[in-house]
Amino acid sequence: MATSQAPDAAARPAPARPEDEYLGIGKSLAYGAQHVLTMYGGIIAPPLIVGAAAGADTTQIGLLVASCLFVGGLATILQSVGVPWFGSQLPLVQGTSFASVATLVAIVHGGSGIQAAFGAVLASAALGLLITPVFARIIRFFPPVVTGTVITVIGLSLMPVAANWAMGGNRQADDYGSMSNVLLAGFTLVVVLVLSRANVPAISRLSILLAIVVGTLGAWAIGMANFSGVGSGPVFAVPTPLAFGPPIFEVAAIISMFIVVLVILTETAADIIAVGEIVETDIDRKRIGDGLRADMGSSMLAPFFNGFTQSAFAQNVGLVAITGVKSRFVVTAGGAILVVLGLLPILGRVVAAIPTPVLGGAGIVLFGTVAAAGIRTLAKVEYAGNMNLVIVATSVGAGLIPIAAPTFWDSFPTWWGTIFHSGISSAAVVAILLNIWFNEIRFARQKPGSSVFVEAGRHIDLAEAQWIRNLREGDRIENGRIVDKDGTEVPLLDADGKPVRLGAEQSGHDH
Repeated sequence: MATSQAPDAAARPAPARPEDEYLGIGKSLAYGAQHVLTMYGGIIAPPLIVGAAAGADTTQIGLLVASCLFVGGLATILQSVGVPWFGSQLPLVQGTSFASVATLVAIVHGGSGIQAAFGAVLASAALGLLITPVFARIIRFFPPVVTGTVITVIGLSLMPVAANWAMGGNRQADDYGSMSNVLLAGFTLVVVLVLSRANVPAISRLSILLAIVVGTLGAWAIGMANFSGVGSGPVFAVPTPLAFGPPIFEVAAIISMFIVVLVILTETAADIIAVGEIVETDIDRKRIGDGLRADMGSSMLAPFFNGFTQSAFAQNVGLVAITGVKSRFVVTAGGAILVVLGLLPILGRVVAAIPTPVLGGAGIVLFGTVAAAGIRTLAKVEYAGNMNLVIVATSVGAGLIPIAAPTFWDSFPTWWGTIFHSGISSAAVVAILLNIWFNEIRFARQKPGSSVFVEAGRHIDLAEAQWIRNLREGDRIENGRIVDKDGTEVPLLDADGKPVRLGAEQSGHDH
């Protein structure tokens, strides 16, 4: 029996690109809200930290938070909708970059306060905008061996964030790491997994959002959620432009922030390519350039509305992967919700009341999905007769160093630490350079059999090698033939009884 279909859905032609699909207002808002909940903790953390470092009072910190939500929403809309030269037109959520927090705090303490931080953001973003054409030309240096590595490290580097959220988020709190916090995160994780298994597509795709709601209700029932502060403060407030005064430009602050901008450009380029892999759409240098210009353009706008550097949020890339919702208009709806949250602080206070462990439980699935997407990309890489194995191994190792040992680069110059303290940028830089060295520069390419890593990439096709069942203890492969422990050749026959001689792929040697 034919299934019924809504007239508008039946008449609507299939989009040329997966990301151009429009799901309607209702679904777009629901999925967009899921994006907002996924990144809400990350977008409000920088203004909280920088505001406290600047000695701002509660009202001023509230203004910073609202401003960052407002600017993040505008930046998300620009990135997903796109205008000429600005916006990748991909489902990428923008927000205040956490990579800039340490540098912003240093500027606030060592310069002219928060005004110097705003000036550094404005000037460095302008410089970043000027150099985006250079970054737009690196697409050829991002083959699957690079993109798969970076995507994997993006997911792995976010796991400490999920673990911290699951433990309570505030390391100074008395209940940080308590069993109740961890169990609440575990409960939310279980709800995500159960709802993801639902046979109703709407429930399955909204599993993250519904699990956060269920987790919050469960926390409220046992006294771990507090909504008493939702009614305090104004309901509506427009972020006041230049509320802290005009930006102050200091050379040292601009230079240090420009280094951060280089990191942000690297991470955003990686996120653009990552979400392109997940959505299964074409990513070219123009699209990367438009996305990076949206990044820098919104970062230039941010200081005028009391905001900081903007970048794509990796955790939302994971949400795209886990839900399978590829529409960029869903992210546009999320951007609109962020703008509303920036204008209606009361709504922001409702979202802020969600217990951090609940976000941690959902984050485990989200961030793990990003890593899994990277592993899936790496599975497509050819490892036979090349050095791709050592590229992946070294790059993943470099990306995990800041995660395993956060103080590893503390004795190095500040500019070096700023770049390599991020596992994502560390992995990206190392993977790009090693790919150029081993795969682009001709004289550096390894000949077959000349490296243990080249040999490690070779494999035996077990489906075709029926003869492998006849091997005995002491047999070995030499120059395309099998010999026994005495050096006598062992005759090989395939499944049809025909003689077989091993090729380079089976033997690990050239003829």
